[in-house]
Amino acid sequence: MSRDLTEYHRRVADENRAAILGAAEALFLESGYDRTSLARVAERAGVSKATLFKQFPTKAALFEAVVLAVGPAPGSEVPAPPPGDLHAGLLALGRQYAEVLEHPRTAEVMRLLVAEGARFPELRERTFDFGTLPAVVALHRYLRAERDAGSVRAESPETASAQFLGMIATAIFWPRLVHPGWSIDDEGRHRAIEEAVRTMIARYAVQSTNGAGLPADPHSPDRSESHRDTVAADGEEHPAVIG
Repeated sequence: MSRDLTEYHRRVADENRAAILGAAEALFLESGYDRTSLARVAERAGVSKATLFKQFPTKAALFEAVVLAVGPAPGSEVPAPPPGDLHAGLLALGRQYAEVLEHPRTAEVMRLLVAEGARFPELRERTFDFGTLPAVVALHRYLRAERDAGSVRAESPETASAQFLGMIATAIFWPRLVHPGWSIDDEGRHRAIEEAVRTMIARYAVQSTNGAGLPADPHSPDRSESHRDTVAADGEEHPAVIG
């Protein structure tokens, strides 16, 4: 009975948290940080002020939680792919991160953070640790597993993760943050993620060859044929003659 009661209370707390975050996000986007009160958030979420304060004692803490809950499934866990195929693993995680970046609310919340963070000291004091996002946690876990398996040489998986995610965000998120009407098509998105994956493999894979999980680039010339064309009978390599 006690275990059932504990699970019930945990479920209720999770439901309340989701309702509070949803209400707070809507109010912050509608009214801004300054004009949003915790009382209004509690009213819209359908919870008591005591329930809200128990989870979020300050408005700054609530705002930080809203920012860190961006994405298609706030609070959900993203499973890390099994190690063994670096290209496939990074590609899957890159796509999951792109889903977070392209979620309709992500750019709006980030614009709000940029605008309000500079105005309110209590927001400047928050850490906004994006390393806690489920997609980022999964990437850290995956790179550690690949490193432990000997297929990746990364002293700091966190640094490698930041580089990988930064390449993706630069291509598909930051332009949309600055220009609200900007968009990218499926081909452009895939190309951006694929190039980030290839760059990571070239930098961190123990063997940056097909053995490390990197498929042949369809846009690159066949190295084996061009190499044969440039090797003379004496065994010396010379520039290929095009004519």
